[in-house]
This record gives sequence, C-alpha cells and structure tokens, in this order.
Amino acid sequence: MELNTTSDLRARLQQLHQQTAETPLFNPVFQLGHDISRELENGVLTLGDIGSLVSDLYHEALNSRSRRLQQLLSPVEDADNLLRWRAILDQSEGGFDHFADRVGRPLLHIVFTAHPTFLLSGAQSDAVAQAASNMSDGTVDICAETPRQAVTLDWEHEEAMAAMRRAQGARDRLVNTALEAAACRWPDLWRNLLPQLYRLATWVGYDMDGRTDIGWATSLRYRLAEKAQRLGLYADMLEAAAPKHPLIGQLRAAEEHSQHMASLFAGDVSEPEDVSAAANHLTADHPAKLLSLAPIIEALRAEAKNCENPDQAQALITLASAMQSDGLGMGWVHFRVNASQLHNAIRRRIDPDNTLDLGSRTALKRLRELLSDVRPLRSNFAALASESTTALRQFIAMAQILHHVDSDTPIRMLIAECEQPQTVLSALYFAKLFGIDGKVDVSPLFETETAMEHGARFLEALLREPMYQAYARVRGRVSIQTGFSDAGRFVGQLPAALAIERLHGSLARIMARHGLTDISALIFNTHGESMGRGAHPTSIEDRMHYPMSSWARAQFSQSGIKLELEASFQGGDGYLFFRNDALALATLTRIAEVEIVPPCSENDPFYARTDISLDFYRGIRRVQREHLSSKTYPRAVTAFGLGLLNETGSRRSRRQSDLTADRDMNLRQIRAIPHNAILQQLGYPVNILAGVGSAASEDLESVAEVLTASRRGQSLVRMIRAADRLASIKTVAAYGELFNSAYWASRPYRGTENHLANACLALAEHLTKDDRAGVFRRLASRLRVDGLHLHRLLDHIPQEATPPSDREDLRRSLGALHALRLALLQHMFLKAVQVPAFARSNDISRDDVLEMVFTLRIEDALTQLRRAFPVSLPDVADYQVLAPTDYPDGETQAYAEIETLYVAPIEHAYALVLRIGTAIANHFGAHG
Repeated sequence: MELNTTSDLRARLQQLHQQTAETPLFNPVFQLGHDISRELENGVLTLGDIGSLVSDLYHEALNSRSRRLQQLLSPVEDADNLLRWRAILDQSEGGFDHFADRVGRPLLHIVFTAHPTFLLSGAQSDAVAQAASNMSDGTVDICAETPRQAVTLDWEHEEAMAAMRRAQGARDRLVNTALEAAACRWPDLWRNLLPQLYRLATWVGYDMDGRTDIGWATSLRYRLAEKAQRLGLYADMLEAAAPKHPLIGQLRAAEEHSQHMASLFAGDVSEPEDVSAAANHLTADHPAKLLSLAPIIEALRAEAKNCENPDQAQALITLASAMQSDGLGMGWVHFRVNASQLHNAIRRRIDPDNTLDLGSRTALKRLRELLSDVRPLRSNFAALASESTTALRQFIAMAQILHHVDSDTPIRMLIAECEQPQTVLSALYFAKLFGIDGKVDVSPLFETETAMEHGARFLEALLREPMYQAYARVRGRVSIQTGFSDAGRFVGQLPAALAIERLHGSLARIMARHGLTDISALIFNTHGESMGRGAHPTSIEDRMHYPMSSWARAQFSQSGIKLELEASFQGGDGYLFFRNDALALATLTRIAEVEIVPPCSENDPFYARTDISLDFYRGIRRVQREHLSSKTYPRAVTAFGLGLLNETGSRRSRRQSDLTADRDMNLRQIRAIPHNAILQQLGYPVNILAGVGSAASEDLESVAEVLTASRRGQSLVRMIRAADRLASIKTVAAYGELFNSAYWASRPYRGTENHLANACLALAEHLTKDDRAGVFRRLASRLRVDGLHLHRLLDHIPQEATPPSDREDLRRSLGALHALRLALLQHMFLKAVQVPAFARSNDISRDDVLEMVFTLRIEDALTQLRRAFPVSLPDVADYQVLAPTDYPDGETQAYAEIETLYVAPIEHAYALVLRIGTAIANHFGAHG
C-alpha cells in the first residue's frame, strides 16, 4: 500500500486498527511507523517526501487550532458582541446605584504573563486569529513553513503589550456601550458613572522567580516604556474626542519625557556613574513629569458632566475610565519572587547566625517585633544598584517606581512556593521598611502539595495576626494566588482543582471568622492554556468556573465578602485570545456574559454527597501520587529528555549537562509546562485522566450518579471527555518500542533490509541493557487498566450533547503524526549508529553521542559529530603557498560524505520531529 499522501496514512492506520480485534496487543501506530520507516530506509520515500506529509498535517493542525478558538469565542463579529453586551445591560434589574456598582467593579482582573507558550510564529498566530475571526469557514490561509522567531524577553514584552492594547480597545468599546445603555435609562445620572469593567496587569519583565536575566534596570525600563506607550494612547483617545483639547499637550509632553527616561535605562547601567546619571534625570523635577492621573481624571469627569454633546461626554468618560483602570502604565504590574529569596533576606534581620527555623513560633515572635518597631527608610537608585539580595532589590525597585514613575497605581508582590505565614509577614515587613505597604498587595501563591494540604492552617495563622489585619484593611483586600500548573503536576489536575476549591472555601470562612467581611478577597487563579494546566477547553463559562467554582463563589457571597477575581492569559497561547481586535472583543464579551451573573447557592450533590465526592478525589490523588513517586512514570516522561519540545520562551526549560542525568531525572527538576507538553507529545494526558477510572471503580454507579446530577461534576466530566478524545495508550506504548532490542534484532531477520543488518544489530546490542522499553510497557499496562475503568464510568454518564463528529478524523491525524515521528526517530537512530568510530574528545565517545541521539539532545550530538568530522575547515586551495603538496589525499572528501550521509539527515529529521511536535500541540489547543 502506498504511503504518499495523508489520506494514504489514514487509510493504512484504519486498516491496521482492524487487526487489534484479532491480536489485542497489536500496535497500529507503531506498525504504521515501521511501514513508513521501511519506505524511507529503502529509498521509496525521502526526507523531503516525509516533510511534505508533515506540512499537510501541520496545516491541518493549524486549522484545528483556529476552529477550536472560534468555537470558544463564537460569535466573533463586533456587532453581535456589542448587541449581546447591550442586551445584558438593558435587562439588568435594579436602579441606577445598582447599575453603577455593577459596572464600577471589574468583572475580572486579567494578567498577561510570559509563560513559555510562544509555540507559533507571529505570522501563524495572525493567521490562526484571522481564521477564527472569519465565521464563514475558519480556515487558516498560511504557508505552514513560516519560520519561528527567536523568543527573547523583549519580544515577549512586545507581544504582551500588543495583547494589552487590544484588550484596552475592546474594554473601551464595552464601556462606551455601558454608557449608552445608562444614558437611555437614566438621562440625568449617567454622566456620574466611571465604569471599571476589566483591570489589566502583566508580570512580563517583573518576574524574578527562577530567573537571573531580569535586572532592576530591565524592570524599570519596561515600566517607563509602558508609561510612555499608555500616555500616547490616552492622548490619541482625547484627540479623537476633542482635537483641540488643552490636556493633549500635557499628555504628549509626558509621553515624550517618559520615552526619554526609558531610553536612559536601556543602555549599560552597570557602573555607578551610569546609574547616577540616569537616576538623577528620572528623579529631577521636570514640567513634563507626570506622576498622577487623579487631577486629569477629575477634570475629564467634570467636563463630561457639563458637555452638551453626549457623544463627546461618553468619549471623555471612557477615557477617564481607562485612566482609572490602568493608571500611568499599560496596566498594573506584578513583581514575583520566590519564598526562598524572601527567607534569605529576612534572615539578616532576625537570624544572622542561620540557626532559626523560619516556620517556628520563635521566628513568628521576632517578626511581630520587627513589624511593630519598623520605621520607614528612604531609598534611592544607589541603594537599589548596590543591593545584592534579590528580594530586597524588588522592594527598592517598587519604591522607586511609586516615587518616580506612577504614584497612584498599586503593585502586586507575588510570592512563589509560599508555605508559611512568616513568609508573607516578611514581605509585609520589607514593604513597611521602604514605606510602600499602602500601595503593595502581598500575595502568597498556593501551588505546592504542602501548601494545598495545609493552606487553611496557613490562612488561619496569617489572618489572625493583628498587624496583617490592619494592613489588609488599609489595602481593602486580602490577596492570594493559586497555581494550577505545579499543583496539577504533583497531585493531578482534577484533585488540584478540587483542593484549590476547598482552599477558596476556607478563605471565605476564615475571613468571616476574623471579621474581615468589610474588605474584598482578591483571588488570582493562575491556570495555563491547556487542560493539563487548568484551562477548561469546552467553553468560556467552563474556563471561568473550573478554577473558581459556583460553590466557592457562593461561600464568599454568603459571608458578604466581595470577590475580586483574577485570571491569567499565559504567553503566546493566551495572547491568541487577543491577537486581533475582533477576538479581543469576543473574549471580553464571553467573560462578561459569565461574570455579570451573580453567584447562585444551588444544592449541588457533589458537595452534599461528600462520602462519594471526597473518596473520588482521594482515589484520583492516590493514583497520581503513585505515578509521580514510581520509577516508571518519571523515566518514561523523561525518556527523550526534553528533546521532543520546541523552545517556546525566553526562560529555558531544564537542560541536561551530563549524559547520565536523564536516567535519574526527577520530575520536580523540570517545570510544569514542559512536563505537560511531554505528556501531549507521548499521546496521553496522564495528569488529567489517570486515576479517574480507578477512583470510581469501587462504587461506579454512585460516582456516576453524583457526577451526572452535579453541575460541578458535569464540568469535570467535560474536561475528562475532552482529554480522552485526544488520548491514545497505544501511542505511549509505541514510543517504548523504539528502545526494544528485540525489535532491532528482528527487523532485518527476513532478509528484506540486508543493507541495515549491521546497523540494526549494533542498535540491538546497544539497547540490550536499556530500561526504557520495559518502562513504557509497564506504564502502558497501568494506564490500560485504569483506562478500562474510566470508560466504564463514562458509559454510565449520559452525554450532555452530541459528541464531536470529527473524533475519529482527529485521532487518525494524531496517529499519522506520531507514526511519522516514530519513523523519523528510527531514521535518526540508524544514521547515528552508522557513523564511523572516532577518537574520544573532551571525554565524549561515539557511544556518548549515540545516547545523546536517543535522548534527543541533537544539538549536542551534532556539535560533537562535526567536531570529530569537520568539513568547514579552509581548503588547501585557499592558501597562496608556493611549495607543492600531495596531502590531504581525500580525508576532507570522506568527512564531507559523513556529513551528507549521516550528520545532515539527522539534523533534517530532527527539524521535522519538532514540527510534528508543534502540530500535536495545536491539536491539543495549547503548548504544555
């Protein structure tokens, strides 16, 4: 059977699937990979032919991505979305005060983060967004070979700012519509409104957790550039509303001044004289220096009240609303440090001998004393530049921003891996020390398993501290952050979501118990863009209610506590929702449709039948823990290192520096995004599906009954079905067979591939002691048993809607992609083992290079091979030497042949492997 087109691949795969009825252990995906490999090694197919097949499937995956985005956001037309928003406003009950309160509080805080999910090139992102905006067919019109740009921090920041600009524009249109609706209902009152529908923020360039490439000058440069950009946009808005308005000149002058200040910190500020020059310019008085928008906002509102032209009045109020929301920047900024960095800083104050347990009562007592005695200190740029402690640098940098860039807009201080209240009190101490506690919201991040288990005790201890209570009242909120990525990696995505939900409920009860119902709870639910990291894929309503359930919302409502909800749109995958103006408006409208509805306190059996739901949660968590603590699962996940993944961010994923480290790699050594991305690439989202079937198996009918009758349960089931639609245990098993010594020994056995006999024998001998084939088989067996239980459970739960009609087409496309990659990996293995032996260099041998190829450390392997067999050295003919020579006598030509026969094909095949990885991620809807 020919394998020249993607239709041929699908037909062959369907044919092979039929054989599983006769031989249950038969693996259609691996067999198709083997068939392609034979065609490739026998010269029937070339790498160019494989590349064409990959391109077709790649383009198909881009179309899948655009259709998924379109389905999430539909309708996408501006007119439809503005009409829907207007209908919501017109149908709202209550009087003017109720209306003003509803539109005067953000429906959602949206944070644009720089998580490494920049999978697509800029052109591809534009094409996917344009296709999703085209309601006719949603077909991507782009050449799939568009190269990916290098992902730098500056590029990430530019992308974040572009997404925020579009979000601002969409918000302005919604605000203007709200003003129009109010003007119709309350013609004498509407000019008193100042809508605050969405608050925008970013931490791109301010996140120091795990990074050493972001210095204080980087953060300050970005903050000044953001100020300049936003001032320019404000001036544009005012110019459009009133072309000759006197405030335009002030805004333009402030924009120019801020641009100049940003340029001063764009250069080298490593020397004291450079720092001094830039700092003195920034801190000096200047007629164009603008530190507060409050007088301008007041002037615009006053003018709007007296303006005879209602359209102009609406434009002025819309501008004032934007200023109130964003301040002197593109939005709020979030600084982020790790708890350990704060611990290092506070020890100098309470434990100089490094003998104190910071989680102890003694440490708490000393912190209370510090907080009660603290006196604010002045700081300047000399103090900032000379400070060696990361956490203290962040606080001093925030102080300089508040004093010299924007004195109005609060700053968030996020603390990663925060597991004890002393860490939060340490941050509060430093905020007080530098006199910025009135403008900084300290926010602990609950993401580790320990933080989840003991989060209620943590919050109880923190919120009963009088000094923290006084601080929270000054700020008007208690701020926390929850993380779905790492939590989902350690305990499974569903148990993580349910544990976070319990933490939400605990916070509501603890705030009520300590009399903190007069302030709000700001909850930043930081989920990713994929299912494995907490992004529900079926609708925007599910996306909003999965991380913050109706039950959790009701806990705060019943205690009279106002909620400030915050969510992230992470990296390139998240920015896709704001890639063009139409998508930005559709995204904000879909969110508004969900969040404008007040929380309901329904009687959900998921919470009433805790004898069932709690056991279900614990059962899934137990299986997930078993996977994580076993040797099988981590070894399988890291079998190829991180080599199946593209570089998708400026912060690199963990890379190995020695050849033996891959075998013993702990999953805690790699970040959540690459961990989830590898699961996608291996074909089975273990951290979503594993344990669900086993947890339900002991009381299948009761679990099915609760999940069917429960709103929360149905949301979880939709997530499970969406993941199962993409999952293939046969694919997981197929990757293990690449390391099966028996396969390589048997491949040329019938004499059909005699030209590969020596290479196959060498691979068979090399792999006799390799553990990966056995590891994958054991993992596949465990997943298969659990998967059987899962499908029995799903069979007991009625489908809410008609299943997607393209399920089998999708699975065939994924199967074809995996089969092509299996063939390419076999090609790389065969080429690598045929490279001639070379002398050990830099303690690297030929066997070491072969192991590099097995773990897909291809750049390292190619570097070593080209060092051993160089072809780019100067030729004899390049020298103007008079004396004759008979040497070299063909060695260079031999090296060129090695490059052509072995090295270049490995490089070409690996490029196709990475393109296949992008296509698979697009079918999953996100990278990682």
